[in-house]
Amino acid sequence: MIPKVGYLLKSLEKTKEKRVSELVEILQQDGVFGIVDTTGVPATAMLGMRSELRNRITMTMAKKSLVRIAWKEVGFDSAMLEEMMDKAEQPVLVHTSVLTPFQLFNELEKTRTGRSAKAGDIAPQDIMVEAGETDFPPGPIVGELSAVGIPAKIDKGKVLIQKTVTAVNQGDEIPVELGLMLDKLGIKPIEIGIILCGTIEDGILMPPDLLAIDTVAMVAQAAANALSLAINTGITNSGTIPLFIAQANTSALALAGQLDSSALDEELSSMLEATVTAVASAPAETAPEEDAEEVAAEEEEDEEDASFGGLGDLFG
Repeated sequence: MIPKVGYLLKSLEKTKEKRVSELVEILQQDGVFGIVDTTGVPATAMLGMRSELRNRITMTMAKKSLVRIAWKEVGFDSAMLEEMMDKAEQPVLVHTSVLTPFQLFNELEKTRTGRSAKAGDIAPQDIMVEAGETDFPPGPIVGELSAVGIPAKIDKGKVLIQKTVTAVNQGDEIPVELGLMLDKLGIKPIEIGIILCGTIEDGILMPPDLLAIDTVAMVAQAAANALSLAINTGITNSGTIPLFIAQANTSALALAGQLDSSALDEELSSMLEATVTAVASAPAETAPEEDAEEVAAEEEEDEEDASFGGLGDLFG
């Protein structure tokens, strides 16, 4: 028996060494590394998530001890690894050579989904049940709802939840009966997914709270700032040229409006007439604070003083 035990131990040791070598090979690649938590994700869901991410992200499951050994072998900071692992119940090593840390975070956030509560589950946040009609037919369901703290009644042939209630407070265990009722109501309070616990790129640790930013909004704001700067400094490009042309047309029309009509060609005259028509047809605005008598007095005064001196009055 002893020789057989020794053989098994040697075989196990070789298996560990091989696994560590594989992890070292992964960690020596360029790109972004991180730790994700896959706690609670069913095997079938996990396969689907990994399939969608396969072309951009690799995920490697291994024992924590082996990941620590490989991490140390490549010279990475062990404290950074522990900080990420502390956030994961079921840690998995991830690597990408095509995504930034922010893109990696956003891609993994898309895997988040809800599942029904099971025995022993803890509410990740306050679980609310909103007031309103349900799809239940009238019957014993009213009593079942009330039994788990959800006030209900039958109203006009429909089961109605009478008021919005907090069924479970954040951090409390979800009772089994309540979990079953929440499932009937279509409420899946337990969030699962491939949750990023942090990334490391070029030796810099980035926790998830720093990665949770709206990059789309940032890009849009940057583009707007760049356009504003280009306009103010007179830089011409595909974005500023149409604006400069529009500004030049407006200035040209304003200048033309100050000239005698005999000095204008047919095209300019037509453009000015169109502008005059548009201005004339625009509804007049009066300040809401002015009373009717003041407005009437001002209109009377305007009529007395009005004298149209040509298009120059309109644009001058």
